Parts: sequence; structure tokens; C-alpha cells
Amino acid sequence: MTASSTPAGAPAALRRLVRPLTALAATAVPTLFVATVDPNSPGHYPTCPFLQATGWWCPGCGGLRCVHALTRGELDQAMHDNLLAVVLFGVLGVLWVRWAWAALTGGRPPRVEMGRGRLVGLVLVLLVFTVLRNLPAGAGLAPPLV
Repeated sequence: MTASSTPAGAPAALRRLVRPLTALAATAVPTLFVATVDPNSPGHYPTCPFLQATGWWCPGCGGLRCVHALTRGELDQAMHDNLLAVVLFGVLGVLWVRWAWAALTGGRPPRVEMGRGRLVGLVLVLLVFTVLRNLPAGAGLAPPLV
């Protein structure tokens, strides 16, 4: 039996998993709340201030309904509520799995560097998504009115 396969190696692996598991718990708690308190029912959550002030859907509008739909396995509904959020959740999920795997195996955690080019790209994606979902041609990207 090698040293890495002994039970004594288990506490070190668990210590390395503390951060990824803490991040998972910090995400799971509010997700469970949104799963149980339906954002489709008026009065449970405040109205988006950007939507209220401008009448335009912001990039985050429909995000709570998207999370609620995902917790119920309704991917089509989640994509209709906020497609950008579904994509972002998928990317974050892959990054979390890579992080947890690296922690479990003792490897290097993935680094995500937000350089100027990526930041500009992200801002452009948010702007294009916001404008498109507020145009008649992009109405399918806008969440349903509640």
C-alpha cells in the first residue's frame, strides 16, 4: 500500500476540499431558498431597480426565475428566463468541478485571470445581451412578465 492510498492521506484531501466545499455551501444555501420561495409569485422578491427605472430588462432580470426553474430541472424555462445566466452557471459549474478535482488530487487549482481583453469582452456580451433582449427581435430572450 502506498503512502498516498493510506487512510492517513484522507484528512489532507479533506483539508484541501474545504474551500471548494465552502463555496458550494455558500451557493447552495441561497439556491435552496430560491428553490422553495417561487420568484414567479409576486411579492416575494423586490422588482429590479433597473427595470423599474427604465422599463428595460437588465442582464440579470429573470435570474431568480432561472435558478428556480433549474432547481426543478426545467432547462427550457430557465433558458427562456435568462439564457446568459444558464451559460454562466454552466461555466461556473465546470470551473468549480476543476477546482474541486485539483483540491482532491493535490493538483494546481485552475486560474481564471480577468485581463483587460476579457473584461471588455464580458462587458460587450452584457451590453449586447441587454440590448437584444429589449428589442422586438430578441423578445424570446426576455423573461415573461410577472
